[in-house]
Amino acid sequence: MFIRIGFDIAYSFPQPTEMIMMLYTHPSRSSFLMKPERLISEPALMLEDFIDVYGNKCARAFCQGGTLHLKIDTVMKDDGLPDILTPDARQHGIRELPTDTLLYLLGSRYCEIEKLTEAAWDLFGQGSTGWGRVQAICDWVHNHITFAHESARCDRTAYDTFLDQRGVCRDYTHLAITFCRCMGIPARYATGYLGDIQVPLLPPMDFSAWFEVFLGGKWHTFDARNNQPRVGRILMARGRDAADVALTTTFGKHALEKFDIWADEISESELEEVLAVR
Repeated sequence: MFIRIGFDIAYSFPQPTEMIMMLYTHPSRSSFLMKPERLISEPALMLEDFIDVYGNKCARAFCQGGTLHLKIDTVMKDDGLPDILTPDARQHGIRELPTDTLLYLLGSRYCEIEKLTEAAWDLFGQGSTGWGRVQAICDWVHNHITFAHESARCDRTAYDTFLDQRGVCRDYTHLAITFCRCMGIPARYATGYLGDIQVPLLPPMDFSAWFEVFLGGKWHTFDARNNQPRVGRILMARGRDAADVALTTTFGKHALEKFDIWADEISESELEEVLAVR
């Protein structure tokens, strides 16, 4: 299938400001792009692309101030399959884990394992291990947290979400990641596009958060917010938690003026039309 993805975001800056942006799809998906993924800025900025320590494609720029529009409009080829389920994926002992996964066992800015370890073991210590344990974590988070846009906060941590049981997709993700790490399962944060392909119409489109765990020698996708396999999940960035994958980081004051995101399945005839646009 073909999925048209992109955004039109606008910020206002009262003064010249440096920026770091993480608005591209992940390099692992670049070979599936049907047209170049060009980050267009109005007014035009000098963009310096780079790859960060987690393998994400980023850009940095200097904005002179005023209103800045950032746009991407491209098409991703996707296999059209839902997230892969591997119920027999086993949990590794810590001594077995590859060294590059150990970072994802540790606490991070939004994932306070020291505050949730006792609760995690009380909730999940007596049941299945491996895939079954992660699914039990997703089930608990999905069933106990109420999705509430009005409760969104940039400083809400996993422990905050555990206490007040409200949040948005990043909060579901942080809590599930923290529970996994408490149980000795490496877990990392992921963000990207996730439209409403093959599911009922969702609220206005936004970027989405989910997570990946290391089981059975490989990384697997889980989603505590939706808690079901989904079609058309397109990765943009990975990290320890949301602090590592901020879409834009500005070193000065700014205000968000516009935020339109899309991830829509299109036909082959619609693809030809999109590719014809320069």
